[in-house]
Amino acid sequence: MYKVVLLNDDFTPMEFVVMVIQEYFNKDRESATQIMLKVHREGRAVCGVFTRDVAATKVEQVVSHARQSGHPLQCVMEEA
Repeated sequence: MYKVVLLNDDFTPMEFVVMVIQEYFNKDRESATQIMLKVHREGRAVCGVFTRDVAATKVEQVVSHARQSGHPLQCVMEEA
């Protein structure tokens, strides 16, 4: 299993991060906001734990969406 982790940056708007968490990790607004705040305060936060293929797909989707929207948001996967 693999953790999908969002990394903090000083450019991506908090609201965009919340939307990404809701859209790609099926979190409600409150949960997504808590994860975003953890990313903001601690520099990183786990959004979910998935099989290798699903985690890789989620990372690709998040990074692709962020780039298309002009944001440098980083998303990585790590072995759980």
